[in-house]
Amino acid sequence: METLMTYFETIPPLHRSLILVGGITFFWILEGIVPLFSVKYKKWKHALPNLFFTLTTIIINFPLAFLLLKTSDWTIQNNFGIINWLPEMPLWLYVVLGIMLLDLIGAYTAHLVEHKVKPLWMVHLVHHSDHNVDTTTANRHHPLESLIRYLFTLIGVFVVGAPVGIIMLYQSISVVLSQFNHANISLPRGLDKALSWVIVSPDMHKVHHHFVLPYTDSNYGNIFSIWDRLFGTFMELEPENITYGVDTFPDEKENSSIKGLLKQPFHKYRRPTQIHAD
Repeated sequence: METLMTYFETIPPLHRSLILVGGITFFWILEGIVPLFSVKYKKWKHALPNLFFTLTTIIINFPLAFLLLKTSDWTIQNNFGIINWLPEMPLWLYVVLGIMLLDLIGAYTAHLVEHKVKPLWMVHLVHHSDHNVDTTTANRHHPLESLIRYLFTLIGVFVVGAPVGIIMLYQSISVVLSQFNHANISLPRGLDKALSWVIVSPDMHKVHHHFVLPYTDSNYGNIFSIWDRLFGTFMELEPENITYGVDTFPDEKENSSIKGLLKQPFHKYRRPTQIHAD
């Protein structure tokens, strides 16, 4: 564990880029071997806007990374933050707790707030308006959302008191898990269900991308599924009953256009449809 922490404390930017690109490539290939839904769209054409927003996220996060590092350094120097106030524990437990708490604040809470606050939902809509969810959808976030998510991560680092090694490890796991649970892959139902008790599995997260409420407002987790189960936001829906997209923004052409997606947060809010969930 010490070796792992040392590596992530000084992980080169190239290695972080390889994790991002390697994850997309791996799950892209896997989608062709064991797809959940038959691909009836042109994958490269569909991927272009998603890859564009992946690039904007990198561009936004790269120059702001120093704030995460400065905040982390301050918490360690001042013994501030939840994991620094706990009794002494084995390094592996310290790392796991740090990642879990960063996931709670930086991913689950951020995601929940984006769904509950109307202006933030309009920003997050870019992610949900994908009609063909696959591994490239994981990074389909409007530049404004990239800033929102960054702010929650920064708050998480401050509140948790996470050292740099845990932050870099958390972000690496977060990227790969998001690519995994968005991927258009079919796992054996038993395996997927078993995984969903610990991490956010593909079938679990696809429920979140169903086009109507209350399913859209469920399964907010990114790495760990415990938060949805603990806070009552966990829902199940058979994959064959899932329809991707958002009911109030059904224009697939506009939802596939970079220009249209950049303008999407500035549309007037449209009240979503609420259906009865069995």
